[in-house]
Amino acid sequence: AIFHTTIDSETIAYFIAKERVRSDSIEEAISKTMKIIKGAYSLVIVSPKKLIGVRDPYGFKPLCLGKKDNSYILSSETCALDTIGATFVRDILPGEIVSVSKKKGIVTDMLPRTAKVAHCIFEYIYFARLDSKIDGISVFKSRFEGGRALAKAYPVEADFVTGVPESGITAARGFAAESGIPFEIAFHKNSYIGRSFIKPTQEEREHAVQLKLSVLKDVVCGKRIVLTDDSIVRGTTIKNLITMLKEAGAKEVHVRISSPPFLYPCFYGTDVPDNSQLIANHNSTEEIRKMIGADSLGYMKLEDLEKLAGNLNICKACFDGKYPTDINRG
Repeated sequence: AIFHTTIDSETIAYFIAKERVRSDSIEEAISKTMKIIKGAYSLVIVSPKKLIGVRDPYGFKPLCLGKKDNSYILSSETCALDTIGATFVRDILPGEIVSVSKKKGIVTDMLPRTAKVAHCIFEYIYFARLDSKIDGISVFKSRFEGGRALAKAYPVEADFVTGVPESGITAARGFAAESGIPFEIAFHKNSYIGRSFIKPTQEEREHAVQLKLSVLKDVVCGKRIVLTDDSIVRGTTIKNLITMLKEAGAKEVHVRISSPPFLYPCFYGTDVPDNSQLIANHNSTEEIRKMIGADSLGYMKLEDLEKLAGNLNICKACFDGKYPTDINRG
């Protein structure tokens, strides 16, 4: 095989094509491929006569089935079904292959259960859209309850609670509901700027933060503020935001993070860098607090994190280092 990209989808497509030559059906080729590849994936595959959905045996990433009129739809999130007026049918199960064709309708096949399910908790913390449900769990309710948990674990006296747009807003509302501290919007977001934490250099990340968000000075001046965000990776974004708030006249900024500290890299698709770039990997919570300029800092507790996904088994390896699969670090 001559690969033209570095994306895993090309590798998977190659394996499926290779196995198809010696298989009776595309589904059989996919099943054989799933026994070879390890890790996180959700696939939508189109053949001339079939629409096929595939979810890895661990169920790391979401995939669901919907229907509109006589057509079936596969999507990573239920919000896409709502957008086109389709009806949610069900979630694709971990290790399941769903094949839709005019001749046979819907046909499903399951790989033998050899792995423990490990849903990616970061879907609920950050990745998924707020109006989606993943494996029966509302993303909005998950983030809201995360804010409540933070308020219980780290109470503080403040004038209002605010969140970093957009992923910190719902946790802020949950914190406000639990604590009784009012919720306010403190930032204006420029909708045309992309995510800052994936920029390649420190200088670019700092500049992106300033372009993306501006402070509402009339709201924050003279106030004690609780600021929630979904995570701290390198500390760049939150440090700049705290500086911006204090330059706008904020008296105190108390930071609450709706995930535990990032201590380990992710090998399943979440854009978490290596250990050397993870601020929590080599600094204590108090050291991080001083580095970012916060008056106090509280991270989501691991035991509270598990409550965000109901009774689902989750992958939280980026927080506790317990990877569901064998990891080749070579």
